[in-house]
Amino acid sequence: MNEERLLQVLLSPHVSEKSTRLADAARQHVFKVAADATKPEVRRAVEQLFEVKVQAVRIVNTRGKAKRFGQRMGRRSDWKKAYVTLEPGYDIDLTGMES
Repeated sequence: MNEERLLQVLLSPHVSEKSTRLADAARQHVFKVAADATKPEVRRAVEQLFEVKVQAVRIVNTRGKAKRFGQRMGRRSDWKKAYVTLEPGYDIDLTGMES
């Protein structure tokens, strides 16, 4: 796995009420990832970028919502997110990052 690919896997942290609760309670962080990202790629990318140990990775394909744009029905893009659980004793500080 080359380093350039690992830097393209994580797109941004996904900040929401649910992800904030997970980060506080269960050492889980949520990231928006590339559509073709795999669990091992996400694990290596998080470990390399944030210098932490990853315990588990769960990936979810999120469907885009059907929305009305004027008189036409449209659709938001589908995207993929990863729930990353860290080993005990590790934490990621995302307060300085934007989503």
